Amino acid sequence: MTTENATKKATETSPLAKPQITFDEFAKIDLRVATVLSAEHHPNADRLLILKVDDGSGQERQLCAGIRAFYAPEDLVGKSIVIVANLAPRTIRGEESRGMILAASDAPRDGEGERNVVVLSPAGVLPPGSIVT
Repeated sequence: MTTENATKKATETSPLAKPQITFDEFAKIDLRVATVLSAEHHPNADRLLILKVDDGSGQERQLCAGIRAFYAPEDLVGKSIVIVANLAPRTIRGEESRGMILAASDAPRDGEGERNVVVLSPAGVLPPGSIVT
């Protein structure tokens, strides 16, 4: 594939850019390493998993994540992931979610076709609660 064709393909499949934010806005986001303690199917949502994670705070944290089509619950247990730790709690289909996991997707721009979703993990071993900068 030529460089021109690769660039064209990347442009066709890249999601639309979100509005620009300031550094001060970005600095408000608290990204942390967490370890998945348990994962199960959400009882009221076909696309969600419920994760219980150790975020280093000493209290278990529950997150709901729309990754059910891409991960079996047992494949996530013990995995280190990156979470948004200071996102306001939200009830999703009757379950409280206290944060968000970070994942990357190669979703096509038009929303059609297959996509791959990958949960982001640190490249090395870090304890839960480690700050992501």
